[in-house]
Amino acid sequence: MMGNVLLHQFFSGLATGGIYASVALALVMIYQATHLVNFAQGELAMFATYICWSLLQAGVPYWGAFALTAAGAFLLGVLIERLIVRLVEDAPILSLVIVFIGLLVIFNSLAGWIFSYTIKPFPSPFPAQPLFGNSYVSSHELGSIAITLVVLALLFVFFRFTPLGLAMRAAAQNPVSSRLVGIRVGWMLALGWGLAGAIGAVAGMMVAPTVFLEPNMMSGILLYAFAAALLGGIDSPGGAVLGGFIVGVLENLVGALLGTELKLTVALVLIVGVLVVRPAGLFGKVHVTRV
Repeated sequence: MMGNVLLHQFFSGLATGGIYASVALALVMIYQATHLVNFAQGELAMFATYICWSLLQAGVPYWGAFALTAAGAFLLGVLIERLIVRLVEDAPILSLVIVFIGLLVIFNSLAGWIFSYTIKPFPSPFPAQPLFGNSYVSSHELGSIAITLVVLALLFVFFRFTPLGLAMRAAAQNPVSSRLVGIRVGWMLALGWGLAGAIGAVAGMMVAPTVFLEPNMMSGILLYAFAAALLGGIDSPGGAVLGGFIVGVLENLVGALLGTELKLTVALVLIVGVLVVRPAGLFGKVHVTRV
């Protein structure tokens, strides 16, 4: 019996880990561009999920609302970089951190003002019955894993094999040299913000059917995603994805064995442990400075 419970928690952890992996990947993409953590990433995902909910209430089919929301979140990310972040990119680090925290508060308050703080159910595009007759993972959890893997595969192909993706990687890693070869670094960074916004929106739409839709729904998820990004390497997209799945599985197993009260503690222990033992993460680059 305990073996079946643990197996169910393992597969369920993979589903939640896929959500953490998506948000962690968005955090890493913005970190590579700015070398700062976007504390507003969760709130941007939450606000985009409310947009999807509004489209569904207006009668738009689910996958149409899904695509429109991802496109809208992409545009929102680009606008934030162009209109806000670009203006303070040369400011002290503390000023940029305050800007990110300000965005968090603004989007949280804006969502509460427009949509109220009442908890709203969010539909799942997957059937209520378990797929393939399995009893370990629900159809929504299985679908969430599939969508996460598809998004990650598309991103891998984009950054590895397309000229625009290669230009974005170059702009993030070495903006000075990129400018010398004619890459428009500013717009590459804006596109990076846009992709991070779209990825976060997908994560929000996948998690909303589980946690219900309300302005604070992404707070805990952002903490888990931050732990995943640190565990895998804050400058390693692949490491952040793997870290997301590890955190998701570990969180569920700890909750099953020791109680749900300790689930959030797992993320905090991982953050502190990684920072103490290996600040660069499992797959992050260790930067050596010669003096």
